[in-house]
Amino acid sequence: MSKLFLLLGILVICATAALAFAVADAPAVGSVAPDFALTTNEGNQAALKDFRGKWVVLYFYPKDFTSGCTLEAHNFQTDLAKYQAAHAVILGVSVDTAESHKSFCAKEGLAFKLLSDTDTKVSDAYGSLMEYSGMKLSARNTFIIDPQGKIAKVFMKVSPGGHSAEVLAALASLQKP
Repeated sequence: MSKLFLLLGILVICATAALAFAVADAPAVGSVAPDFALTTNEGNQAALKDFRGKWVVLYFYPKDFTSGCTLEAHNFQTDLAKYQAAHAVILGVSVDTAESHKSFCAKEGLAFKLLSDTDTKVSDAYGSLMEYSGMKLSARNTFIIDPQGKIAKVFMKVSPGGHSAEVLAALASLQKP
């Protein structure tokens, strides 16, 4: 029986260490958000510094046209007026091409920018790079960046269904005087 408890204890320690390692790669709350310049679904370059003075919801997602990613994008789109009222912009990032993003936005009626991270550098800088079936994809994580360019809130391994409401609530809390 004591061997079983020892084994369970080791498993818990390993699982906790693995989780801590995965979260440690993400920029911490209060740190300066890693800057970037990526191609948008419109074919233009967008850099994080272009949005200084506004709140930025930077969300990473695995793949255009998949069920969870479509649900998450639809929810952000449905709440877009609420984000605009909160002086926040939404930027979605995946490793898909700008052309894929353009098609995804057109098909799904998305009016916010999707950014193409084909070289995976931005996903990696935000601790949001994962491997699935031998492919590198962006992990479903979200960062709220304040108007000064600092990380204000981090959401790791989010569930796409209620995530937009969760982000709006966090924004409201962060913006309280």
